[in-house]
Amino acid sequence: MRVIDFFDKAANAHPERTAFIAANARYSYREMQALSHRIGAAIDHRGLSEAGRIAVYAPNDVEAFACVLGAFRANATWVPINARNALDANIDFMNLTGCEWLFYHSSFRENVQAIRQQVPSLRHVVCIDGSDTDAPALGTFMAEGDGHRVADIPYDAQRMTTILGSGGTTGRSKGIMWNNLTWSTLIAETSITMPSTTPPVHLCAAPMTHAAGILAFMLTPQAPTHVVVEKVDPLELMETIQQHRVTHLFLPPTALYSMLAHPRVREFDYSSLTHFLIAASPVSPDKLREAVDVFGPCMCQCYGQVEAPMLITYLPPQELAQAARDPARAHLLKSCGKPCTLTLMGVMDEEGELVPDGERGEIVVRGDLVAPCYYRNPEGTAEAHRFGWHHTGDVAWQDDEGYVYIVDRKKDMIITGGFNVFSAEVESAINAHPAVENCAVIGVPDARWGEAVTAIVLLRPGHSLTPDELIEFAKERLGSVKAPKNVEIWPDLPRSPVGKVLKTEIRKKFWVNTDRAVN
Repeated sequence: MRVIDFFDKAANAHPERTAFIAANARYSYREMQALSHRIGAAIDHRGLSEAGRIAVYAPNDVEAFACVLGAFRANATWVPINARNALDANIDFMNLTGCEWLFYHSSFRENVQAIRQQVPSLRHVVCIDGSDTDAPALGTFMAEGDGHRVADIPYDAQRMTTILGSGGTTGRSKGIMWNNLTWSTLIAETSITMPSTTPPVHLCAAPMTHAAGILAFMLTPQAPTHVVVEKVDPLELMETIQQHRVTHLFLPPTALYSMLAHPRVREFDYSSLTHFLIAASPVSPDKLREAVDVFGPCMCQCYGQVEAPMLITYLPPQELAQAARDPARAHLLKSCGKPCTLTLMGVMDEEGELVPDGERGEIVVRGDLVAPCYYRNPEGTAEAHRFGWHHTGDVAWQDDEGYVYIVDRKKDMIITGGFNVFSAEVESAINAHPAVENCAVIGVPDARWGEAVTAIVLLRPGHSLTPDELIEFAKERLGSVKAPKNVEIWPDLPRSPVGKVLKTEIRKKFWVNTDRAVN
């Protein structure tokens, strides 16, 4: 089925159930369905090319989400534009994808002026939350399509419906194409992997253009209520979980660490939580253990990437909670779980051979979850799909029970004194210190070692720690080869628009005026 078909099934079965709650808005499924029909009809009435590209550019906003539903209803292709990206990056991605339409929030009015000038394919612009110069308000725009019906088109599993950006922190973002089959596989896998006995209440805090918005669609067959907040603010998240009895929440590890570091984290009632999902980068086992203690047996992990979204592997709450309390299962705190039902996963060497359990190699995947290709990038597609598998770029190994342990990104390996050191392992050890909120480990040019293992550390509020103390702490857990040679305490870590720590920005300080760079 199409994404909009899943939504309509939920709306038809539960028309009066609350679909969305925000600070100043509340919509039932019936109301959101009607709103998306009007938006879709107005889009179709004005016209768009085959699978015309529609960008939605807004902070977390219920009406913006309705515009995404309207785009799906009009059989268009949704192009998520991250509100936290740099303007130039968004312009570049809109040009790459050939966007024809832009629905935007008025808070980006000045940026939209630049977009109009620099995206020549753009033909239609609509302001979501009010009228603007040369851009009708959403209500005025919808009135154009009143009485118009979107023509029904035959279902095509291979029809492109979404083009997402790969992130682009090390260069131009790739356009990753999802078709109807990608979406339906992801939604079906969610129902298999994370079933709920009661209707979910999903707290949408991370950007709706990234995993939090994707999770909203993933949960659609269960007719969830989505509680929308504008940003990841630890105190607001904790208050919202208690107020709305939230059951489902996605956050990257950096946001989880900020919540754990908050002085009021233990003051709230989290008993409603059933799935506190952590993804996007490796998680410190000690922080996971602490999270289970604070939030209860709701913590779970998944592993995926935009090219094979969210659910390549999954570690469910009951197994993670057992690992937190049972020393015999504590090793699972380092695992991202087992491969999910609808996806084949292997660990492959450089020659294209799958390696036995216990050996390290690159995670590769096959199946309908894998996005078919990069948009207008056949060379990138061919490179990623070598040997008949999609290559993730992540180094891992699998134990004899089937659990997967990610070691690092291939590009993050540090070669120091002739030894290979994976930064994720060092970060995990440093993050175990009770004074550390988060850290990033990189290799830095060094005349003796080639690359010196270097840790950039963010401390928890109210804590102090010297670099020498932290180096000794790491040596006790890692030995002298893997322990950092240098530690710097920073007031904050540079982050991407979706909360990932940007090692590329950190490296700039250390690799300036050198004849090579670490990517």
